[in-house]
Amino acid sequence: MSASPDSFPPAVAQALRVQPPGDVPASAAARAFNLQLTRIDKLKAQLDALDALGQSHRVELHQWVAPLQQRQRQRTRDMALWLAECLQGKALSRLQQDTATEALCRLAQTLADDGDASMAVLHDRHSRLTLAQKKQAAAEAMRARLEAVLGEPLANTDPDAPMEELLRAGMARWREVQDAAQARRRDKKNARKARQKPGAEQTQAQAQQADADTQLRTLFRQLASALHPDREPDAQERLRKTALMSEANAAYGRKDLVTLMQIQLRAELADPAAVSRLADDKLAALTLLLKQQVAELERERAARQERLAAEFDLPPGAVTNPNTLKQSLLAQVEALERDVAQLERDLDQMQEPAGLKRWLNAQHSQPKHDRSDRDPDDYC
Repeated sequence: MSASPDSFPPAVAQALRVQPPGDVPASAAARAFNLQLTRIDKLKAQLDALDALGQSHRVELHQWVAPLQQRQRQRTRDMALWLAECLQGKALSRLQQDTATEALCRLAQTLADDGDASMAVLHDRHSRLTLAQKKQAAAEAMRARLEAVLGEPLANTDPDAPMEELLRAGMARWREVQDAAQARRRDKKNARKARQKPGAEQTQAQAQQADADTQLRTLFRQLASALHPDREPDAQERLRKTALMSEANAAYGRKDLVTLMQIQLRAELADPAAVSRLADDKLAALTLLLKQQVAELERERAARQERLAAEFDLPPGAVTNPNTLKQSLLAQVEALERDVAQLERDLDQMQEPAGLKRWLNAQHSQPKHDRSDRDPDDYC
């Protein structure tokens, strides 16, 4: 099986560099072509580095964060069960019972949201509203906010749809509105351009783009003709050509000139020095394709950085790199260690009746928004 385009050895594009014969200096067109090849190699290496960085950070999260999260869940569960046991007695005042019930429901909901079915049962046993009712109220509030932003009802959604489905539908509709507005702006811009007589520079750029597209199409057709698996009688060779043809189809679809040229060399369908013999105008057209490929790789790099930033919950505006991920990991570990330590101190205090009452009184005296980041009432 052939390697994918992004799994080639480092600096694979450099094998396609224009090499002037003897001591002849490279032309401006050759230097521009070689520069874009260098940029492509660098960007592909950066994409590989981002993938490796994401994988290594997931391993570190599993090593350092997962055990602390497990301790946090266990201590939270212990506290919820202890409060449920304490509520069965008569030692607490009515106000303390209400505070204990609120704390129990808050703790149980935190665990239920993470999939703990027994904590969902415990919550519903003590809460004025079940988790299902809270989620429905939250979904209705979310629907109202989304429809207010969009200025129209959310179509094609069930009245009882959960919040996640409403968010997806709302974001999809928002993207449709934005895409339609962008398309209208683009159409107006294109209409204005169509009314303008193209200048010499624009005419040259259009001709160069047409030449570049023609060269790309010609290269692909040559590959398709040489690699068509149906024309290959040998079974093993047919498998190889099928893999190469699949790779070439994908590369042509994204206008990946480097990969198409690399396939040509790997399939021994071209002289490695052929590109060095191209005229400058042909090199300029190929360089245009390389620039477009560079732009696409830069967009892909930004997209991968954004995905990793979202996955690892980096602060807004933070760039995904080893330093920001390390700082995020340290902050997560520190916050979890503080939370686990506080839960353990609270559990120790609550073992004694007097300590439990002091803890409940302290909970009642706190501002509501400080009691928990995930207060059930905040969902409504």
